[in-house]
Formats: sequence, C-alpha cells, structure tokens
Amino acid sequence: MDGFKIFSGTGHPEFAKEIAKSLEIELSGAKIKRFSDGEISVQIEGSVRGQDVYIIQSTSVPANDNLMELMIMTDALKRSSARSITAVMPYFGYARQDRKAAPRVPITAKLVANLLEKAGIDRIVTIDLHAGQIQGFFDIPVDNLYGSIIFYDYIKSKKLKNPIIASPDIGGVARARHFAGKLGLEMVIVDKHRAEANVSEVMNIIGDVEGRDVILVDDMIDTAGTIVKGAAALKASGANSVMACCTHAVLSGDAYKRIEEGELDELVVSDSIPSKQACQKIKIIYTAPLFAKVIDRVHNNQSVNNLFI
Repeated sequence: MDGFKIFSGTGHPEFAKEIAKSLEIELSGAKIKRFSDGEISVQIEGSVRGQDVYIIQSTSVPANDNLMELMIMTDALKRSSARSITAVMPYFGYARQDRKAAPRVPITAKLVANLLEKAGIDRIVTIDLHAGQIQGFFDIPVDNLYGSIIFYDYIKSKKLKNPIIASPDIGGVARARHFAGKLGLEMVIVDKHRAEANVSEVMNIIGDVEGRDVILVDDMIDTAGTIVKGAAALKASGANSVMACCTHAVLSGDAYKRIEEGELDELVVSDSIPSKQACQKIKIIYTAPLFAKVIDRVHNNQSVNNLFI
C-alpha cells in the first residue's frame, strides 16, 4: 500500500506479524536495542518521509519499558518526517486508575494520554479500554473496539442450553449489558466488596442463575480473584456452568493456579497480551485480523464503526 508502513515494538511482535500477514505487507524495520544501563535505543530502517505509519505495541508487562519504547519510536518516526503516526495498542496499560477514587492518588490513564499525545501520536487504536471515558482524555481520535465482537461467534458456537450474561461487579454493568444486547440474553450482576487493590470478596448475586449457563464478561483478568470467586458464588446460587470472557489476559501472581483449581469452567481471552503459560481451561481468540481490518479502514478513510453493526 502506498504511503503506509507498519512497525512493531517489542511488546507483542507476534501480534504485529499477524497483522502484517493479514494486510499482505511486510513489517518495516526498526533497530530496538538497550544501552548497558537499560535505556532504549531506536533507529528506523528506511525512509518514512510522507508516510502514514502504524506502530503495533501492547503496553503490558513490562509496562514501563513498552510504554517508553512506544514513545521513543514515535519520536524517531516524527523526526523522520512521517506524515501521521497511529499507535495500535491491543492492550492499553495504566488504564485502571481512570479517576480520583481516593484522596492524593493519580489519574494514570490521563497521564499516559498526555504523554502519548506529547510524543507525537496522531491516533490511537485499541480494544476494550478499562473505562470508555478514557477516550475523552485524548484530544486526538481514539478507536476503542468493543470486546463483544471477538467473543460473539465463539459464544454462539458453544450452543449453551440456558445462557445468561453476568457482570463481575457493578462497574462492569454497561459492558455486560452491551454483550447481553448483542446476544439477546438476560443479565445478572455479581455484587462484591473490594477491600484493597487486587483483593476482592464476592458478596451476593443480583438476579436468578438457577440452572443457567453463566457467561461472565470483563475487560481484563489480572489476579483472577474476582472472576474465580464470582464463579464460585454463581455456582453456589445454582448456576449450571460458568465461563468468563475477558479481553485482556494480564494473569499475574497466582492467577493460573486460581483458574486451574477454581470453579470457573472456561476462560476465553484475546491475544492482546502475549500468552505466558498454558492452561487447559483457557481459550485464546486471535484478534490480529480484526485490527488489520481497522488499520485498512483508517488508512482508506472508511468507517470503523461499521465493523460492529
């Protein structure tokens, strides 16, 4: 494609290769190295003058390095006279602190938005931001893809006898409602009380799940505490089975152990974050072809929203 180049950071190179394969183009070269003290060095291989450039970079672990690498690549491309720079971020890190929920805390999602804009990024493409309002932290276009589009076909293929959508907490109701509407299903809520970050306690189920096949939906799964305890509470309330659809598989700490030993029957995730460990209960949905379609539409000034209709 004329005036169109794709670069990959080191955050998720396999994802970038699959996007390039779907678009039937080659990844453009960039030398990304580390100085002996850990500082990141970037050199763009080949001219990008007058080109529309797309950087594929998930800002998952190590989040600090991947975020800094993205900004340094952006600076290198900007100084090389690229016409436009779009950051394709399958996973947008630092999104969980999106408001002042307590005194003297930061809003890291806004901070990252400021940093990316200041670095010279012209557009963001991502999927399932932790909160929709994060789009408003930017003064540039943000394409936030809906996670439901990647799970829809898989859920339908399961042919569950008596399915129902569940939100793992009050904050995820809007997302769960979108899933439920897309699939034409009813919805329940798992009400929980969180004592501190990464620690959750399930309280009760709002709605009837007796004999139902429950589908928990969330934007991410980190320590798996919320989802696994939610699954246990749902089964204690009479659920026949519990599967979870979580777009971003952060899976830190003892997450894999909790999933293996817990009441959750199946966890379905996307490939927005590189898979770190195999688990029989985990199913990965590959999204690179979807992102390739979005890049093609953005490049050709076509509607992205039509993908979700």
